[in-house]
Amino acid sequence: MGRHFVWITVLVLAFSAPLLAQSAAASVSAEPFKLGTFEINGDRHVGIVLRDTLVVELNAANRALERSPSYPSLPMPADMLELISRYEYGVKYRLYEIVTDLVSNNRLAAGRRPAYVHEVKNVRTLAPILYPGKILNAGGNFYTHLAENNTPELQQRAIEQRRANRGIPYLFIKPSQGPVIGASDSVVLPYGRDRIDWEVELSTVIGRAARYVPAPKAQDHVFGYMVMVDISDRGGRPPGGFGGGTDWFVMKGQDTFAPMGPWIVPKEFYGDPMVKLKQTLSVNGKELQNATAGDMIHSVWEVIEYASSIVTLYPGDVVNAGTSGGTGMGVVARGGATYLKPGDEIVASIDGIGTMRIPVVASPKPPEGTGSFLPPPVAGGGRGGGGGGGARGAGGANPGNPAQAGPAK
Repeated sequence: MGRHFVWITVLVLAFSAPLLAQSAAASVSAEPFKLGTFEINGDRHVGIVLRDTLVVELNAANRALERSPSYPSLPMPADMLELISRYEYGVKYRLYEIVTDLVSNNRLAAGRRPAYVHEVKNVRTLAPILYPGKILNAGGNFYTHLAENNTPELQQRAIEQRRANRGIPYLFIKPSQGPVIGASDSVVLPYGRDRIDWEVELSTVIGRAARYVPAPKAQDHVFGYMVMVDISDRGGRPPGGFGGGTDWFVMKGQDTFAPMGPWIVPKEFYGDPMVKLKQTLSVNGKELQNATAGDMIHSVWEVIEYASSIVTLYPGDVVNAGTSGGTGMGVVARGGATYLKPGDEIVASIDGIGTMRIPVVASPKPPEGTGSFLPPPVAGGGRGGGGGGGARGAGGANPGNPAQAGPAK
């Protein structure tokens, strides 16, 4: 009887060992990875980014993995929004298995790569999420961005006042489809507008629905992080038809005004942005913005807390943390540069996430008789204020007053 028990025990352990090994392997990834959306041979694919140089087609890699009886069939998400929604419900561990299989079998080395592994330089990098349900931006959330188009004395006074009374975050909504572009796209300057500005920001991608979430628990609702450039039209709006203040829609909502990417870093591979954030932006090789989380007025978690107290945040929604000093609005005021112009190149980077190199191009003149469009701003007007729409020929821009136009953004 004892001998039979020993043999049964040995057989059970022998058959269980592969299952236990598979379970253990699924709990970790052999390497950190990032996730993006790519155009490959004319088709759109969700891809796993490894070492910032390689893109693995998710669907094809999963099919290859499932040829082994060790891996059960698991349908892959059709797009990034579905991946985000299902990430914590089995998809994450399948991604870990795909990455671990490729790494452990040395299938990322040149000459050993399967057909579904591509070099990043050979594919078109689209915006990771096509498209977020909503994009919420924090306005005036970095101390160095406050009143940066004023004298150093006035800016320092504004910073001291805000440190003494942080208040609550200021949020505005940015349109998604139309403004959102990827790292392989270009920023298109609206026709006749010459005060188009740059702002590099940390984008937080929501992973679980959030409503009335306190700041200490906000990270539980995060999927990951990406880079965003909040392009802004500082040219003011034509007079008439509006009671005053900033026209946020035109300042922030025009086509190509939301470059995002180049991919998303899942939160387990990035860490705490309030500890490690470093974001930079340059135009034509000249660094203009360089900031860490220490410059933020409200933390990423406080911004999410406030946003979720107003509206439910859903998987794939994006919450942007704001930008630092060094925007065109401030640099131009100090006589140090011009706003964006055709031929410029924006390079926006966040350490640990990635870098986007975005060309700037001109928009063609709109056809005659196509309705209202923005007229060119008048000389000396609109610096730092919001843009606005109006009938063709309605006049020049309203100079506005940055001190009365709401948060610097």
